[in-house]
Amino acid sequence: MRPPIVHGIDVRAVEDAVRAAEQQTTGEIRVSLARFYFWRDVRRAAERTFKYLHMDRTRDRNGVLIFVVPGRRQFAVVGDGGIHQRLDPSFWPQVADRLSAAFCAGDFTGGLSRAIAEIGVQLATHFPLPGKPNANELSDTVGRGR
Repeated sequence: MRPPIVHGIDVRAVEDAVRAAEQQTTGEIRVSLARFYFWRDVRRAAERTFKYLHMDRTRDRNGVLIFVVPGRRQFAVVGDGGIHQRLDPSFWPQVADRLSAAFCAGDFTGGLSRAIAEIGVQLATHFPLPGKPNANELSDTVGRGR
């Protein structure tokens, strides 16, 4: 069965990357895709979507949203307060630069999968699993932006 492709993004591959990244951490990662014809402020929409998806309600305040506007090849990465207290601020621009380069090359799926893996490594370092099965607080499915 062929995986669903949305705006050039292999949704199943991205969801698999999210599940793999969350295997070593209590952190939560979500990806949300805006409508193809989206002309609002990307950062502002990402912040609203973060709240809409209840990503600000995780137990450790360790949710990360990658909000993607494929039609404009733009994105915003929003992390919750618990993450910003622990991660080096230089991490986010590095992830953004690599993701931006992948988007410019048209590699949406690969860029997202690599960014998710990088974020997962940082989350696992700062929010490791406590040794018992992790309760998945948020869905791993790729959402559609508002």
